[in-house]
Amino acid sequence: MSIATREWQLVRRPHGKPVADDFRPVEAERPDPGPGEVVVRTIAMSVDPYMRGRMNATKSYAPSWELGETMQGGTVGQVIASRSDAVPEGALVLHGMGWRDVAVLDAGHVSVVEPLPGLPLSLYLGVLGMPGLTAWAGLFRVAAFSPGDAVFVSGAAGAVGSLVGQFARLRGASRVVGSAGTPEKVRWLGDELGFSAAFDYHDGAVADLLAAAAPEGIDVFFDNVGGEHLEAAIAAFNLHGRAAVCGAISSYNAVSAPPGPRNMFLLVGKRLTLRGFLVGDHADLQPEFVETVSGWLRDGSLVARETVVEGLDGAVDAFRDLLRGGNTGKMVVRLTPDPE
Repeated sequence: MSIATREWQLVRRPHGKPVADDFRPVEAERPDPGPGEVVVRTIAMSVDPYMRGRMNATKSYAPSWELGETMQGGTVGQVIASRSDAVPEGALVLHGMGWRDVAVLDAGHVSVVEPLPGLPLSLYLGVLGMPGLTAWAGLFRVAAFSPGDAVFVSGAAGAVGSLVGQFARLRGASRVVGSAGTPEKVRWLGDELGFSAAFDYHDGAVADLLAAAAPEGIDVFFDNVGGEHLEAAIAAFNLHGRAAVCGAISSYNAVSAPPGPRNMFLLVGKRLTLRGFLVGDHADLQPEFVETVSGWLRDGSLVARETVVEGLDGAVDAFRDLLRGGNTGKMVVRLTPDPE
C-alpha cells in the first residue's frame, strides 16, 4: 500500500525573480507509515521570504533545495493515521515539510499543538510561530529594546515587521515608525496597529522620509529590507543605537551584489551596534514568547492579520506575490478548513 500525495518541486534555479516554470506540481506515492511514523494532512502551509535563498545553489545558513526534490516549509496539519503512541490520530501538529497536501513523517519530527479557541490554526505559522518568535527575539534580545526607545521597522506591514512594531508599542516605546510599500499598508500601520508614524518608501528618499517621521532620531532599527533602508537608519540613529538585522528582501532577487550603505563610518562616532541573527538561535525564548503573545491575542491588544491563498495549486503564485510585497501580515496557503 502507498499514499498518493500532491507536491511542489523546484526544477530550475531562479535567475532574478522566480517564474512559474521554475516549479513543477507532481503527484507522488509515499509509503504507508512504519513504526513510529504518522501521516499528516496539511491544513495550512507557510511561504516565507527566506525560501528564496534556498532556491539558490550558493551556501547559506539554510541548505539549498535540490532540483527535483519537494520543497519544504512550515505547516500545520492533522494526523490522519498514526503508528506512534506519542502522537495519536486526530492530533494537530506542526512540521517543516510543507509544499504538499499529505506528509509521512517520523513522529519525532512533529510538534503537537492545541486548538486556538475562536482563532485559526494558521496563526501557529505566523504570530505564534517562527515569524512571531523572530520579532520577539530580534527586538528584545538582539536589539536590547528598552521602554522609551524610538523604534524604526522596515517592511513593517509584513509577517515579522507588523509584530515588531506592536511589541514595541505594547512594551512602552516612545515612538514606533514603519515603512511599507503601498498607501493602504501605511494606513493600516497607523490606524489599526498603532504605529506613531509610517511612510511609503516609494514617496521619496528613505532617509528624508525617516527624518520627517522620527525627527528626534531612532534608538532601535529592526531591518527586514536592507539596502537604502539600512543606510537611512544609520543616519537616523542616536548614540548607542542598535539594529537587529533580520533580512534584506530588497536584494533577494538581485543578480549582482547591491551596493552597501555608504555611511558605515557613522558606526564609530555614534557607537552603533548592528547585529544579524537567526531565530533558531533563540528557541529558549519560546515559552515566555508564547505565554505573553497568547495573552495579547486573547485580550485584543495585538492584531494578527493574514493574507490567505486557497489551495495547494496557488502556493507558487503566493510565494512570488510575497516577494513583490503582495501580502499584508502573514502570507499563508490554506489547503483544508480547520477541523471543528
